[in-house]
Amino acid sequence: MKKTILIIAMIFAALPFRASANEGMWFLMFIERLNYRDMQKMGLQLTPEEIYSINNNSLKDAIVQFDGGCTAEIISDKGLVLTNHHCGYEAIAELATPQDDILTNGFWAKNMSEERKPKELSVRFFVRMDDVTKRILGVVNNKMSEREREQAINREIAKIEKENNEGGKYTVSVRSFFQGNEYYYFVYQDYQDVRLVGTPPNAIGKYGGDTDNWEWPRHTGDFALFRVYADANNQPADYAPTNQPLKPKHFLPINIKGVEKGDFTMILGYPGRTNRWMPAEGIQQNVDYAYPAWVEGSKLGMDVMKKYMDQNDEVRINYASKYAQVANYWKNRQGMIEALKAHKTADKKRKDEKKFDKWANKTAQKKVYGNVIKNINAYYKATNTKARHDNYIMTTLRTSNLATLPFSMGRALVQYANANEAERANMKSYLEEAINDSYNGFYAPLEKEMLARQLHLYATKSTGYEIAPYIKTLATKNNNDFSGVINQAFDQSVFASKENLTAYLNSPNAEQITNDELYKISESLLIKYREMPQNLVSLKENYDKSFRLLVDGYRKANPKKKYYPDANSTLRLTYGKVVGLPLGNKVNDAKQNWYTTLKGTIAKHKAGDEEFENPQKLIDLYNAKDYGVYANMHGELPVNFLTDHDITGGNSGSPVINAKGELVGLAFDGNIEAMAGDVIFDKKLQRTINVDARYILFIIDKYAGATNILDELKIVK
Repeated sequence: MKKTILIIAMIFAALPFRASANEGMWFLMFIERLNYRDMQKMGLQLTPEEIYSINNNSLKDAIVQFDGGCTAEIISDKGLVLTNHHCGYEAIAELATPQDDILTNGFWAKNMSEERKPKELSVRFFVRMDDVTKRILGVVNNKMSEREREQAINREIAKIEKENNEGGKYTVSVRSFFQGNEYYYFVYQDYQDVRLVGTPPNAIGKYGGDTDNWEWPRHTGDFALFRVYADANNQPADYAPTNQPLKPKHFLPINIKGVEKGDFTMILGYPGRTNRWMPAEGIQQNVDYAYPAWVEGSKLGMDVMKKYMDQNDEVRINYASKYAQVANYWKNRQGMIEALKAHKTADKKRKDEKKFDKWANKTAQKKVYGNVIKNINAYYKATNTKARHDNYIMTTLRTSNLATLPFSMGRALVQYANANEAERANMKSYLEEAINDSYNGFYAPLEKEMLARQLHLYATKSTGYEIAPYIKTLATKNNNDFSGVINQAFDQSVFASKENLTAYLNSPNAEQITNDELYKISESLLIKYREMPQNLVSLKENYDKSFRLLVDGYRKANPKKKYYPDANSTLRLTYGKVVGLPLGNKVNDAKQNWYTTLKGTIAKHKAGDEEFENPQKLIDLYNAKDYGVYANMHGELPVNFLTDHDITGGNSGSPVINAKGELVGLAFDGNIEAMAGDVIFDKKLQRTINVDARYILFIIDKYAGATNILDELKIVK
């Protein structure tokens, strides 16, 4: 028996799923047990209770999930929120007009009455979490199919969520971790009245644009300010002029001493998604099939949007947020392909899986784990071309409003037509609001070209897997040229404009929807995207079970190691140090390569270039070296700096916190050299790019003159 244990330990000694230095996205409730000693050795001066406490105020009370997809932090006792400019981009763009283009020019409220409310913007506070693994797994057994297992778990989840929401006061979410081997519930409180306080102009907040995205050295002032409002009892409330600024349980002081190389720092935030446990053939599928399709479809969508955005300011503002989102993922996926190939990640995983397979088939657990790798590989082999197909459809749906809107809205319109008068009266106001929202900023020439070109790409490039039947019929009939089809369909469609749909509400006819050409195209795409062919059902069942057992087996084989779960938009802590990055042939402007300065920002200046043209006032401040109290010991104004934290999308806007619990920076990006970070952690190259807190305050103070904002901050000198 001892010999068997020794062999198992040797086999799993090199597996990549254990946390190494600075790797890991950790649950706050386990900080004391798993991380505290390590953090202390690195320089942390806080106690675990000061980071996460249920009964007392702690750091976690200052961290919020921003608008469902980013992170932000409370930085004043009046509910002031700091996050990334790119996280607030959609709200800023919504509030901008050609006559008052705050996206381009920036905006700073002089007092609270000038703060602006977007239509929909919320923040989520984390209240507490707890482990319900035993309870959840107690309702399942090994005789259940994966579908039966899922149904039983969902029933128990519903009970847990109801038990803990205190009559609807809180939002409760039970989440799966380690591929269904552990379960935890999270209690949140959501605030819906969030208003824009200040934003730098695009030329600062988005400096470097797509060219510098994911790159180092970087010179971006990627921040924006919002405020949370509450009712008279400090509780969540819909927008009302009588609402008051939130009185937070905790807010972060801002330290302007700055950071030095080697300093301990930590980041709390809501990382969106990682796939560190992904099997080898899943990685290979992404590299060869899924990501190339995503990259190609995204680039086409960007090109179409850019064409019309450059011609019209109103179009530029209305499509700015969508363009930025598509561009970000386009570069991300291209970088992932290159990084995963360079690291030979799939090959390394295959070696690990070979060791797992050897272990699984030599122990008494063969019946449980023996076919795990075989089942996983069979599923990926059968779905490679489907993955490519699905990603061409996905980028069509992400870039084209006409690919999704007709089907999603059309079903409600059919229901409306078939309803009686009383039912229609109840539905009409909802539909009118949905129509107004859907066509706000809709630009027909762009949308027509987008759909036609994306359908051409889908029909011609999605080989090896049958495309949507109706799209195939149109492609065959028109030699893959969809421009004439879409133009004609648009001329006759009820979905061509807000006016057409409003007229439909006054004279509804279900057949008008189901016979509408744009509806049929949209329906065909979405049904195809959601399909699960019968020949894949059993393979998917085996895959789901086998993936769960793969993760379970890895952890059981080496139980003394510290493991962290993949990111899934739940609050995590990651910690590390301020550290540089090998430059290669790149040139930096600072004394050392772990930070950049305003000198480098100005050196990149290109008059008339939308990515690298600096505002004249920023140039003037640089020339005068008018940095106020925000310069470092070398007389430089720091702009961005690097840490070796383990973050991913969703961490955007996360605070970089020093050993004393003070904010020293704002995380906003990663580096291209470690683009495979969602799958593997590269301890040599993985970096987080952060805005220096001193640059944020410099822009608020010296550039914007928004001293009213500075007055409510707690600044540590």
